[in-house]
Amino acid sequence: MCAMDDKPRARRRRYRRALLASAAGTAVLGGVLVTLPWGGQAPPPAPTPQERALAAVTSGVPAALPDLEALAAERERHLRKHPRDARAWAELGAAQVEQGVRLADPRYWPRAEKALRTALEVRKDNLPALRAMAVLANARRDHASARAWGEAARKLEPGRWTTYPPLIEASAGLGDDEETGRLLEKLMELRSGPAVMVRAAAVYRDRGWREDAAAKIADAASAAGEPAERAAYLERAGQLAWERGDREDALRHFREAVRTDPDQRAAQAGQGRALAALGRTTEALSAYRTALARHPRPEYALELGELYESLGMRSAAEVHYALLRERVRLAAAHGADEELVLGRFEADHGDARAAVRRLRAEWERHPSTEVADALGWALHRAGEDEEALPFAVRATEGTKGGGVRSALFAYHRGTIERSLERYGAARRHLTEALQINPWFSPLHAPRAKEALARLGEPSVQAGPESS
Repeated sequence: MCAMDDKPRARRRRYRRALLASAAGTAVLGGVLVTLPWGGQAPPPAPTPQERALAAVTSGVPAALPDLEALAAERERHLRKHPRDARAWAELGAAQVEQGVRLADPRYWPRAEKALRTALEVRKDNLPALRAMAVLANARRDHASARAWGEAARKLEPGRWTTYPPLIEASAGLGDDEETGRLLEKLMELRSGPAVMVRAAAVYRDRGWREDAAAKIADAASAAGEPAERAAYLERAGQLAWERGDREDALRHFREAVRTDPDQRAAQAGQGRALAALGRTTEALSAYRTALARHPRPEYALELGELYESLGMRSAAEVHYALLRERVRLAAAHGADEELVLGRFEADHGDARAAVRRLRAEWERHPSTEVADALGWALHRAGEDEEALPFAVRATEGTKGGGVRSALFAYHRGTIERSLERYGAARRHLTEALQINPWFSPLHAPRAKEALARLGEPSVQAGPESS
């Protein structure tokens, strides 16, 4: 009996020893697998700043400013020794375009154009140079030239997805909604990923599909690679939140963008916008000043000037209006078109008839939604309400009844309709403006509320109001 009991015990001991040996062997093997890379080779080194910047600019995604500086400096050194390297010229030009965009400095444009034209002189069928020329033209707000450069790139290689984002931007700037839609469909057939999601979000936003645009931007921010790319998408998410009147959500996105990339100055200006709407005026002024110190876009000077004006600080406002004029002049000297922002400024704070002249010319060049709104408002300010109304309708309804959901555009339309004694329509659009974003402007939002109060409730006895 005792001998029979020993056999199972012996088997159990052997089983335990086998398990221990197996576990030990697995641990050793696991250590080897963790220690040794696959294929017996060392892991690839982390990309250099130049490599990160190059991957970004060739894919059409935002790059970090230090990386762009490193790439531009490296390519300049290389080209001093190899002046016939067409690819290096194209990469230098693309980096300089992106530097100009990130810094809001039009002085980069002539340098970038020179590099890109040199690339094309060395090699005419230089696809990266053609694409970068389209990006440069869009940055200068020369959308007709951007379309021409983009089409030249597409003719060379119709299946290259990176050609389509600048073409889409150019078509939107030219007010060609149908072509914009066709180009977006083609892009989405060729590619998915954050850069495509962001371009789709911009088109959806212009069509008034606010929820779809917000979803695409959120997905893009989640899938973004480098911090500069993610920060740019967070800034756009903040802008969409701001446009729908969600001050807290906008501020959260803008702050996260700045934390992710301290050079994201558009988000710094966005913080100023949201903080002003929240009544945190001192913080708002500080945020705007910080943004303008490193990213002096004329739009931000206009916004800060109007914030000062709303606070009764006229002298401080005039300082920033002067900065706006200076930045517009600088842009024009380097081949950029800032007539839209200058026309908006003149309509509200300067010579309305001069604004009409500027914006008529701008409409001939770029018949976009934004220009339609600005021209309509300038005509109203110049006393030409009958002519102004069709432009206001175009801005709020688009070409097929699905325009941008903009509180400012709705306010402009409602004010024009009120001047034309179309009180029902005026009441409807002023109400819409305040429903979209009750804080859309420190100057105009209070005026919208005042105008709506003066219109009062519709009269029951009066019957249906004219629209």
